[in-house]
Formats: sequence, structure tokens, C-alpha cells
Amino acid sequence: MRIALYNPDSRAEFWIDGLHAVWPDAEVALWSPGSAPADFAIAWTPPQAFFDEQPGLRAVFNLGAGVDALMRLRIPPQTQVVRLEDAGMAVQMAEYVCHAVLRHFRGLDTYEADARARRWRYHPVVMRSDFPVGVMGLGVLGSRVVQALRGFEFPVNAWSRQPKMVDGVQCFAGGDQLDAFLAASKVLVCLLPLTVDTQNILNHRNLSRLQPGGYVINVARGAHLVDADLLALLDSGHLAGAMLDVFRTEPLPPEHPFWGHAQISITPHMSARTLEAESLAQIIAKLQALLQGQPVDGLVQRERGY
Repeated sequence: MRIALYNPDSRAEFWIDGLHAVWPDAEVALWSPGSAPADFAIAWTPPQAFFDEQPGLRAVFNLGAGVDALMRLRIPPQTQVVRLEDAGMAVQMAEYVCHAVLRHFRGLDTYEADARARRWRYHPVVMRSDFPVGVMGLGVLGSRVVQALRGFEFPVNAWSRQPKMVDGVQCFAGGDQLDAFLAASKVLVCLLPLTVDTQNILNHRNLSRLQPGGYVINVARGAHLVDADLLALLDSGHLAGAMLDVFRTEPLPPEHPFWGHAQISITPHMSARTLEAESLAQIIAKLQALLQGQPVDGLVQRERGY
């Protein structure tokens, strides 16, 4: 068995040693142009040549939950695409989203500005009943975020492509119920996979349907958000602010208007980092299942794009 690795951001020896601990006789090597074809691959944002030179690849394991970068490539038809489902990311995402919601709900950004100006004053208290949070996407990460938000007793709405039921959550599904979901939400959290259908979904039409004074948290992909539409709705006063972790171009260019905008908080795509140990253990379990002909969780349906 030969396993090819492609991940410019990771330590190759960690993966090689970890895989050899399970399969001592396996050939595990970093991929480079002209490398011998592999049976399996572990990759993050590989180039097209990675697949062009490996037409017999049985499966590729994506080092993350989002597979949009892979779906833009021409992958051999028989190659199964398998994504990570958690690998320590769900709890990180719940931490990040709850921080963003609570920071805005409690007015902590305003209190921080007061502290810098040496002002001692109180601001109006907001009722939780007036602060419904809407989560777009009910996969592994979205479900964990919904659970965490419920712990703070916020009214929680959720929207997904297919109907789902979550205790204590008002669930909406499909295009027919999108407007109702948005109108029921003051805070919007985007955790959708990036597909042809979800690209630009955070546009002027949809964002303007949020309750007045709405707040946007995007932790999915930058291409979900139409940047100019967010800025226009902030300038109009319909939206009160946004916390953004993902962008169309990363790193975010220095000249981008998001930098320095008083109502936008920015983080550098760090809301949920892939943890190496958890990722290795999950990929080993998935590869063992494939070798034994057993069902594999996280198998990507290419027609859906996730």
C-alpha cells in the first residue's frame, strides 16, 4: 500500500510516523511532481497535477471539513473523497461562535471602547428573548454550535438543506423556508458547506431580511458573503455589525475595506483549526474501514459538493 501526502502547512514526519505505526510496510511519502502513483492520499488544497498523475487513486482523505477546494479539481471518477467530520474542530467552533454572540449581546465591544477612552458608564440591557440566533448549516459543526448556544438560553433557529429536528430549536429547511428563517433571526451564523447553491448566499436580499440591528458571523467560507452588500447594510444601519473569520481572498488584502471598519471584527481563519492527533486517528480509522470493505463516515457525495 502506498500513501501520498500533500499538506504544505503540516509536519510530514508526524504523518509518516503515525501511519507507519499502524501499517509498517506501507510506503508513505510526500507527493511531488513525478512521484510514483499511490493507492490512497491525504491532502489539503493539492494542485490539479496531484490527481492527474494518480489516475488509480482509490481514495483521498481531505484534511478538513470543507471540501470545496477539492471539488474544483478534476478527480478520477473512481476516487472516493472522504472529509474529516470533527477532529477537534466542533468544540473550537462552538467556542468561537459563542464568544462572538456573547460579545455582541453583552455589548463588550462598546465597553472596550469606553475603557480605552476612560469612560465609566452603563449601556442598556438586551433581553435574550429579543436576540434570536439563526444558524445556517446543521452538520457536525453546526449541530455542536446550536447545542452550545442553547446552553446560554438564546432562542435558536436553524436552517438546513434537508429537514432536520433538533430539540429546543426552531428548524427550517430548503429554499421555501429561507426567508422565514432569516426573518426570525437577529444574529446569523453561517456554517454552510460552499457549493454552487450556497455561493453568495449572504447577499443584500438575504441579509436585509434579518431583523433590524442584525449581526453576521461568517465562519464557513468567504465566498458565501458578498462583501459590498454587507458594507452597504452596515452603512444603512440595518445591520449592527459582523464578525468574520473567512474571506474571498486569504490573507485579506491590506487595502480591503473590512480592515479598520468600526463595525467589523476580523480573525485570520482560525475559528476551528484542524488538530493533528485527532485528524490522524480519524483518518486511520476511516482507511481501516475502507480496506475492510466497511461503510465510511464522511464520504463526500460529489453531486451535492459535500
